[in-house]
Amino acid sequence: MRKPLAAAALGLAALTTDPALADEAPKLVTILTSPDAQTQLMGMVLTMQSMQQGAEAYMLLCGPAGDLALRDAPAAATAPQKPKGMSPQGLMRKIMAAGGTVEVCAIYLPNKGVEASALLDGVGAAQPPHVATRLLADKTRIMSF
Repeated sequence: MRKPLAAAALGLAALTTDPALADEAPKLVTILTSPDAQTQLMGMVLTMQSMQQGAEAYMLLCGPAGDLALRDAPAAATAPQKPKGMSPQGLMRKIMAAGGTVEVCAIYLPNKGVEASALLDGVGAAQPPHVATRLLADKTRIMSF
């Protein structure tokens, strides 16, 4: 009697599960603030690895990490690092090319004293209400570096 009851319960659960929710990709929000190039690169590496495993990625660059998004980025942002010769900005560009979203904090540009035109193509300025929505969304993981 137990086996048929368990099978019926599993069958009912399968019928009541929303297929759209079952197929929804996990969401990843990476918040990067560190000025350290190795820390920045590791944040990029883990974000890319998460994307390769099916996650939808959003990256928020604040404070010194916002400099990664500049067209005229500091040398540390573009210098190759071991073991693969990748730079933080280089991997960030690959994340964007793979469908990841990258934004700088809303207060980055005015405090840096530059306009949005100073940012790489495809990088925007975050809007706090939209970031809050991302942070609170179901199936969201948050990494901070």
